[in-house]
Parts: sequence; structure tokens; C-alpha cells
Amino acid sequence: MTETPRPTGDNTLLKEVVPDRKISRAERLLGPENYRILKGLLKTPASIIGFILIGIFIFVAVFAPLIAPPVNDDPFKIPRDGFSGQPRPPGTEWKQNVPEVPFWYKPLTGKDEWVHLMGTAQGQYDIFYSVIWGSRTAFRTGLIVVLATVMIGIILGSVSAYYGKWVDQLIMRIVDVFMTVPYIMMALIMAAVLTPVIGRSLVPALLAMITFGWMGYARIIRSDILSVKQRDFILAARVCGVKDGRILFKHILPNAIFPTLVLASLGIGDVVLSFAALSFLGIGTPMGYADWGQVLSFARNWITNLADYWYIVVYPGLTLVFFVMGWNLVGDALRDVLDPKMRGRS
Repeated sequence: MTETPRPTGDNTLLKEVVPDRKISRAERLLGPENYRILKGLLKTPASIIGFILIGIFIFVAVFAPLIAPPVNDDPFKIPRDGFSGQPRPPGTEWKQNVPEVPFWYKPLTGKDEWVHLMGTAQGQYDIFYSVIWGSRTAFRTGLIVVLATVMIGIILGSVSAYYGKWVDQLIMRIVDVFMTVPYIMMALIMAAVLTPVIGRSLVPALLAMITFGWMGYARIIRSDILSVKQRDFILAARVCGVKDGRILFKHILPNAIFPTLVLASLGIGDVVLSFAALSFLGIGTPMGYADWGQVLSFARNWITNLADYWYIVVYPGLTLVFFVMGWNLVGDALRDVLDPKMRGRS
């Protein structure tokens, strides 16, 4: 009978099978999964460009009072340099109601006089001020609508998938009804109905967009929960008598929410674009409010002379494009990192 050899201190074979891997301080701090996601997001040039664009807009929104000092009690009210309907080109000097010259202006331009850096729109609204403070409006509308619609979608989608049967049928039929109507058209109608009741503000448009914007999140979270709830650890939790609420919010949602987060990151850009469309049609914000869509609406009467009045469209239009592009690039990168099938092809 041969004697079984005892293991020696040589771990060469073990090292070949399980190679040593140094764990960085960032990975220890964030955790392996969060570190993997962050590393994946910073791996592609497109996602880096997206983060840079979003970072620029965050910087502009945070420091808007220093970049473009407010003139009125309401900082979102665009300062006017008269009441003429004729737009004026970039570099034109202020004639009246001259705002405070910001600290960065003279070192950067070498001038003491504050000018319209991007020109004025119809009604002598300063375009530069509207672009800077419009970034705050964009973040407010985007985050409020997306957070509200995600919460509604998660709650209804989770309840529908977890309990099934008639509950699932009822909620999904409601979703089907809401999804059959055009989003922008219904939001426009609802905002138009609410405006005389609530008043001309952000609220009617936000309520309308929330009312008709949650269905996609409900469908996504429902489909993911239907697959997660059949896993062994969920069935074991039920056998052990764990309450439904704890199973749903403690065990199922954390394993099913990632696709919803991807959709939400893409949704911020879509919401801002839709809100700009409502403002362009005269529903979104009060007249003279710092909003990119409203500034674009000032160009409607000058659309045939864009060669002379290009600045009314170019500055707010490019700002809106870059804002939406930043969120879409980050959302695409987040989808690639969180989607197992996409990771398998990479």
C-alpha cells in the first residue's frame, strides 16, 4: 500500500491555477463590483467624452452666479437690454440694465464694458445668460422627471412581476393604454390644461412628463424581476418565511435594477430634449425664463434670415445637443458594462 504524499510548502501549482492579483486601494474602497463598473466606464473614449461633457455642465450649473451674475430677484429670469424685437449680434454693448461684470471677464477679454457675448434674441433677451442658467433648468427638469418616473416604474413593475396573476394583468393593461398614446402630444395637452389652473411655471410640464413617462421603466423592471424571482435563493427565502416586502426590496430589486439604471441615464437627455420641445411650443416655462427651448423659440420669426441671425439658434442649439450627447454616451457605456451578453462579446 503506497503512502499518500503530503502537501509540501511549494505553492507553484496553486499560483499557476489561481494567480496572485494585487488589489488596488480604489478597489478596496469602492468594492470589486463598483470598481469593475467604474473601470469599464473609463475604458472607452466615448464614455470619457460623455463624462467630460456632463462635468462641464455640472461646473457651469454650480457656478452660474459667478459666470453670469443675476440681475433680477429671480435668477432664472433672463435680463433684457430693452424691448426691441430685432436681435443683436455677439459683441454688442449693453445699453440699459447693465449686469454686474463678473470677475473673470476683464482678465479674459481685456475689456471693462460688459457686452452680449452671444448676442441677444428677440425681445433683447441675453443669450449668454440664458445658456448659462439654462443648464440649471436642464438638470432640474431632467433629474426631477427621471427620479419620479423611475420610482413609479419600479414600484408598479415590481408589484406586477412579484404578485403576478390579476395584479400583473391589471398593471400591464394600464401600461399598454398609456403607451398607445404619443408621449409629446399627451404631455403637451396635459400641460396646456394644467397651466391655467396652476399658472405658467415648470410644474405643469413636469407633471405631464411624469404622468406619461414611467411606462418604460415599469416594463424593464418587470421583465428582470420575472427572471430573478425564480432563482434558488429567492425560493429559499420564501420557504424560510421571509416577508414579501423584504424579499422584493432586499433580494430581488438589487439584482434586477441595473438595466433600469441604464435606461434612466439615457432618459435624462431625452427628458431635457422633450422639455425643450414643450418650451419651444410655448408650454414649458414662463416667458423670459432661462431655458434653452424657449430661447430657440425666439428664432422662429427669423428662421428665413439665419445667415444673419445664426447666433440665436447655434448657441442654445449646440448647448442642448452637447448636453443630450453627454448623457447618451455615458448611458451607452453603462449599458455595455452592466449587460452580461455585451461583456461576453468584448
